[in-house]
Amino acid sequence: MFFLSWRGNVDWAVTIYQNGHSLFNHSARGKLSGMSKEISSAGVARGPVDHDVRDQIVAAATEHFSRYGYEKTTVSDLAKAIGFSKAYIYKFFESKQAIGEMICANCLSEIHAEVRAAVEGADRPAEKLRRMFKSVVEASLRLFSEDRKLYEIASSAATERWQVAFAHEAHIRQLLQDILREGRETGEFERKTPIDEAVSAIYLVMHPYINPLLLQYSFDHTAEAPAQLSSLVLRSLSP
Repeated sequence: MFFLSWRGNVDWAVTIYQNGHSLFNHSARGKLSGMSKEISSAGVARGPVDHDVRDQIVAAATEHFSRYGYEKTTVSDLAKAIGFSKAYIYKFFESKQAIGEMICANCLSEIHAEVRAAVEGADRPAEKLRRMFKSVVEASLRLFSEDRKLYEIASSAATERWQVAFAHEAHIRQLLQDILREGRETGEFERKTPIDEAVSAIYLVMHPYINPLLLQYSFDHTAEAPAQLSSLVLRSLSP
């Protein structure tokens, strides 16, 4: 289940739930328009909830997917490798995708923490934006180069538009919005362009290095892209 909620112009949050447990959560301050929305998925709770068993399944699935790949693995293959029955796994995850989303959420949480740390290490909004570009590209490249099998899960998430992919996009967009708002408040960035429009435009510039399906076609430019693209964006933001 993907849940997006907000209260007026103050607080909003993005949360993904599976079997009653949060897979991914991000909250922030900012203006969003509309009403609270809830998009239901096939993630209906099944059977007893046991954190230890769920963690054991996810850990074993991560290792199995790393070795054999996500697309080639069935729930039956996974059950045999773990030593559980297929029916028992379905008590905790209703599909292979549900397991894949949990693994993907774990990977993205690490990327988000890395990007957030890089941004918070800068004093000025302009430098925060530069560091965000650099850390996003580096984190995406590391996922691609160090574990291609797990990268397949991220590719499936992007191709099939899993809810964890929507949450990842929401997280990146919110971080961009926070930086732009700070830059406008300090007078570093222009204020004429609607902030939502500016965020969307910058996100589109970053998209080839965020989306795993597009990243493979951008390898020739990953060394210089963060610096050049962030410089171009910053020139457009000058007051």
